[in-house]
Amino acid sequence: MHNHVSKSMLKAKALEYFREVETTGEPLIVTDHGKAKLEIRRYQDQGENPLHVLKGSVLKYEAPFASIDEGEWESLK
Repeated sequence: MHNHVSKSMLKAKALEYFREVETTGEPLIVTDHGKAKLEIRRYQDQGENPLHVLKGSVLKYEAPFASIDEGEWESLK
């Protein structure tokens, strides 16, 4: 597969390049006047919501409803 392709070649053969990236998994660098401008790569699903991954990760939390004194409050700002 071509590692680099000009914008004009991409325009002419976009579907062909997209299929190559999809099947090989190798990214394609799109150039403009010889300088790299874009990278086209296969989409990878990031999986679960990060908050779902963290669920249940707190093992111990002492006094969650205890009041916070003024010194602690300032450190939280």
